[in-house]
Amino acid sequence: MPATTRTGSENLGTKSTVSELYSVKNDIAPVLSLRGVELQRGEHFRLMIDHLSLIQGQVYLLHGPNGSGKSTLLHLLALLLAPDCGDVLFTGRPVSTVVDKKRFRRQITLVEQDPYLFDSKVYDNLAFGLRLRKIPTDLQRHRIARALQTVGLSGYESRPAKELSGGEIRRIALARALVLQPTVLLLDETTAGLDRETLPLLEIILADLVQRGVTIVLACHNPSQLGRLVTENIHLFEGQIHEPNESSSITKIGQCQSI
Repeated sequence: MPATTRTGSENLGTKSTVSELYSVKNDIAPVLSLRGVELQRGEHFRLMIDHLSLIQGQVYLLHGPNGSGKSTLLHLLALLLAPDCGDVLFTGRPVSTVVDKKRFRRQITLVEQDPYLFDSKVYDNLAFGLRLRKIPTDLQRHRIARALQTVGLSGYESRPAKELSGGEIRRIALARALVLQPTVLLLDETTAGLDRETLPLLEIILADLVQRGVTIVLACHNPSQLGRLVTENIHLFEGQIHEPNESSSITKIGQCQSI
């Protein structure tokens, strides 16, 4: 489906901190695509995506009723699930081998609806992915401090994760994603349960990430939340994408084909 260009919300104050985590990217290009993808989950649900292309630096609002397949689609985009058939492409290159998945997965970060934190300090939770990527210790400390500042939790490095509130856990999970500097950021119901103060902060953070070329997919039950940031809506119903004003009766993909 074609992407349109729309100006996001204005940057209101976190630009300096996010700027240090991301370099500016000016080229707009397809970064992640699905073609003729089908994925069976359980006995009664099948995700079927004829075509979906995510453009660099755009915000996609993924919405639909419970059970429509939003989380399944996010896990597929995060390369955590492999389709039964069809093609997943990252920057135009098929993701077909274990080596491909490992290499491209490091550029995609998924923040789960109920994020899991290790039973350790906040710093260790944020440093885990950086250590796997062999980021130098000094740079780890810098990224972690900046990410915590960005989400409004400066000085939380030594806090035990088990003592955090639900809202703080969601913000730490977002900070953990930011330190990895993903090309694609996938957010599964991140706005759920956030207080009135945190929602505007999240909007500021996402708007600045968009300016730096990060592609964002936000799964949300309430399409009005963060709506002014959205470039394109993806409406999912019974495992399939509906175009605007499309009826509930849509054409099945049919037999799987790969390029």
